[in-house]
Amino acid sequence: MIYYFLYELIFEQFKDKDWFLIKALNVFQYVTFRTAYATITALLLSLMFGGKFIEALKRWNVGQQIREEGPQGHMAKRGTPTMGGVLIVGSVLVSTLLWARLTNIYIWTIIIATLLFATIGFLDDYKKMAKQESLGLTGKQKLLAQLLIALGVFLVLLVSTNYPWNVSIPFLKDTALPYGITKIAPGFYLILIVIVLLGWSNAVNLTDGLDGLAISVTFIAMVAMTGFTYLSSDLRWARYLELTHRPEAAELTVFCGAMAGASLGFLWYNAPPAEVFMGDVGSLAIGGAIGTVSILTKQEFMLVMVGGVFVIEALSVMLQVGVFKMTKRTTGTGRRLFKMTPLHHHFEMKDWKESKIVFRFLILAILFALLSLSTLKLR
Repeated sequence: MIYYFLYELIFEQFKDKDWFLIKALNVFQYVTFRTAYATITALLLSLMFGGKFIEALKRWNVGQQIREEGPQGHMAKRGTPTMGGVLIVGSVLVSTLLWARLTNIYIWTIIIATLLFATIGFLDDYKKMAKQESLGLTGKQKLLAQLLIALGVFLVLLVSTNYPWNVSIPFLKDTALPYGITKIAPGFYLILIVIVLLGWSNAVNLTDGLDGLAISVTFIAMVAMTGFTYLSSDLRWARYLELTHRPEAAELTVFCGAMAGASLGFLWYNAPPAEVFMGDVGSLAIGGAIGTVSILTKQEFMLVMVGGVFVIEALSVMLQVGVFKMTKRTTGTGRRLFKMTPLHHHFEMKDWKESKIVFRFLILAILFALLSLSTLKLR
């Protein structure tokens, strides 16, 4: 809206005038400028409204429910306001609507996808509050809803006549060509979209278990994704770094910046000891947004490295379940690979302090982000 009002409406109308203030509005055409201010706007919105929002959650008795089988130290967190993801999503969407070019179809795709994932999380959180227990929507209900969103994203790409149906693999520059050696049929690409969106929305959800953990890792991942999105949308950088050029994705840089800013603002209130939890409305929305951005920018496989901590958390659960079922089938007694999953709970059971786990995972997230950025020239 700010872009449309100041650039499209005012600058384009009076650009022939030799007025300093009018000429200064030319800066609004640059996505880097608007991304910076989208980041600041989302951060300030989170900080300004965070305290009031938390007070409102307390008045409405929207408190966190804790699993009985979880670490006993978490019982003290019972009743802490949850559904703080509404603050994150709201800050991101308002900032994006203010600073992005709204004629871009990818902006509306990411906005709608994020809102739909947030809706699933909201219904899940609301059901938990209504039933006063730690279980909300069933796994089948969540899965069906997420599949429908994935299908919607696929349909958007299907009507995009210039979308390249190829898989871009890190380290292999030939795979970045629109019609390179990894070109696949759209139907098979739909399977990839389903895996990415379901995998990432649930991976962030699994990581959200300690004060400040998921949101701090999200901030690092989104900073890296902001860089990848900008580079892949700029023709000069895409050619130089041999990335799949996605000019339509330029405005997604604004969204990524807004998500990074909102994450930092939410961390102000979610840092240990947390005043509010994001809930499923936040974790599912963040994971869905990250996955959707990676698909639109052709960074599906690079995302595995960018969000390495999320991947490790999800893999720990998969390994735990797999080893337990396999050993139970062969020996009759199921064995566990970890003391408890997701992985951060394993370290809790080993008497690591919560803050130490969060900071060490954050260091890992920074390392993964730096490694992912280093691959830009390793092709």
